[in-house]
Amino acid sequence: MPDFTDALKPRYDGAATLQAERDGSPIDVDELAKHLLSRDGFLQRQDRVVRVLQKEKLFKKDQTLNLSRPERYHVGLARAKAVQRIMRREGWTTGEDYKMFEYLVDEVSPYHLHLTMFLTTVREQASEEQKKYWMPKILNWDIIGCYAQSELGHGSNVRGLETLAKWIPEKQEFEIHSPTLTASKWWNGSMGRTATHAIVVAQLLLPKKGSKSEYESHGPQPFIVQIRDSKTHQPFEGIVVGDIGPKYGYASMDNGYMLFDHYRVPKSAMLSRYAEVSDETGAISRKGHPAVVYGSLTYVRGQIIMHARLVLARAVTVAVRYTAVRRQFRDRDSKNEAEDEMKVLDYPTVQIRILPLLATTFALHYTGEMMYDLYSKSREAIEKDNFGPLAELHSASSGLKSLCTMLAADGIETCRRAMGGHGFGGGSGLVGVNADYLSKPTVEGDNWMITQQVAAHLIKKMASCVSNPNAPPKDPTDTLFQFYLKNHAHHIPQNVVRADQISDQAIVEAFQWRAADLSYRAYQARVVDKKPWTKLMIQLHSLSRAYSEHILVTTFYNYFQTTSTNLSSPTPAVLRTCFRLYALFTLDTFSSSFTLTNSVAAESIPVLQDAILNLMVELRPHAVKLVDAWSIPDFLLQSALGRYDGRVYEELYDMAHRRNPLNKVTFNPDWRCEEIVLGSEDRGEAVLAKL
Repeated sequence: MPDFTDALKPRYDGAATLQAERDGSPIDVDELAKHLLSRDGFLQRQDRVVRVLQKEKLFKKDQTLNLSRPERYHVGLARAKAVQRIMRREGWTTGEDYKMFEYLVDEVSPYHLHLTMFLTTVREQASEEQKKYWMPKILNWDIIGCYAQSELGHGSNVRGLETLAKWIPEKQEFEIHSPTLTASKWWNGSMGRTATHAIVVAQLLLPKKGSKSEYESHGPQPFIVQIRDSKTHQPFEGIVVGDIGPKYGYASMDNGYMLFDHYRVPKSAMLSRYAEVSDETGAISRKGHPAVVYGSLTYVRGQIIMHARLVLARAVTVAVRYTAVRRQFRDRDSKNEAEDEMKVLDYPTVQIRILPLLATTFALHYTGEMMYDLYSKSREAIEKDNFGPLAELHSASSGLKSLCTMLAADGIETCRRAMGGHGFGGGSGLVGVNADYLSKPTVEGDNWMITQQVAAHLIKKMASCVSNPNAPPKDPTDTLFQFYLKNHAHHIPQNVVRADQISDQAIVEAFQWRAADLSYRAYQARVVDKKPWTKLMIQLHSLSRAYSEHILVTTFYNYFQTTSTNLSSPTPAVLRTCFRLYALFTLDTFSSSFTLTNSVAAESIPVLQDAILNLMVELRPHAVKLVDAWSIPDFLLQSALGRYDGRVYEELYDMAHRRNPLNKVTFNPDWRCEEIVLGSEDRGEAVLAKL
């Protein structure tokens, strides 16, 4: 209903403010956007899909935060089904089209695990005969799959899984069984209410040699198991399965639990590309690298690394645009009483929280591109039975998954806090993305646990280089470690900043030297001094982070040196500023480890903060255009604060006054009366029905 507020305008014009910001920077946004997002036709696909979704009422998002958790799953499943119908209607059949739908719909679909972990596991670990049978059903969505590995009692420790798969030779079957409550599969996405089939990872039990009654475990092995009837969608006898309930985020996803009671599956259920059980003897024969069983996890970790840039860019886009529009206080040193209040983004105390994160989005981008190339090349080699790159791929994906998800998750929250009170509201657009992304530092390998795998790999590499320092290097890590061993006795620490001059090459070398030196210290502690692993865990976590940060810095430097030269001025120079800001901010944050390892000259440390302030001054005029280049549509942002047009306050008020369903109901606040909604005489029965 119209009222007097319809004619009111904000004191400051947000649209004009953002336009002035854009006019103040000569960066070519379209050119930079294509530089960042041209692979696989991302930008064109995004425009095409957004136009379709905006016309579909089912994909309206403005009431999402007002829905209950069961309602979110209902809507999520309805949208997942609708996406399949729309794709067929529009003739969009590629996996990239489907990924774009998931990205823009911005909720974890109940179908999500089907085309990620389920499909990937079958594609990479099934035999040719198994793939011939299962892949058409998967790609045609005749079945819906999930990946059941984590359990109530074990997540990160895959070798400790309690679910058993016992070989029954006389029946040529496996008996899958949950011997304990903690053997219950737990947290597995799409399993609670949606999936018809599951990849079940269980301990493979085979008869001991020479015995028919005694069994021994041969480690975790994946099995493809139908868990629900194709017509009734009810679980089969011997299977208990359901949804685990509310979580911090992922409201639309049915994360599940599942237990088995001596449930029989045929021999063909065991994925047998790399392992097979003999019909005659019950013996297992393996080929390839033992770590290939975790190939799906490596793939998903790679996807998480590549997605981190877009998630952080979304939060930074909201924060930059809003703080460029928001004004608070006049300059304390100003003598002009008529002067406007300052833009919040002009305060160094706000810049130091947001602008390094803006630089981080580009560091994550180039690392994601590197990870994409590394995974593709490694998979090509593995498909040819060359398992040499697997260890390096596993180590890089583990360390980078830990670092990148932490940077993104912490960065979202930093952006929220930097926006003050309005950052806490639903109009920020960060409520859902913050809650959902909180899972990423934990899922697919806890961030503190998987760093031990990275450290173990680095210690092994360093030990190899120490014992054979002149061997031909197999990868960049060998090259770095061999260089370190030859030069550490006479190494001179780097001056990364001297007389206001920043040396990019010195920055890269400092990060590389720190990674190598910490690896050598870990090697000394573990291999030479024989220190207990548990007592080294914190040191090893720091090593993994340092090693991963050196990858980010080196990759960022190499990419902008080679690829940004095709960009028009001033974009290459601005990207260089982003590189320096990310690197020096990280160096300043962990300055003690750089001085401890003799990576940076002591005189460089005190001048870092002034250098960072100067870099933020350089970057500030381009901030709005830099986030524009990430091309995140308002349909995805769903943010009053981060709207492209800058109409922040108009949208916040409209959301509260005109579109808030709570304001459409008149309540009875009198405690003497049990009625909740005025005039309903419901005596609170509607409330009780929900409890």
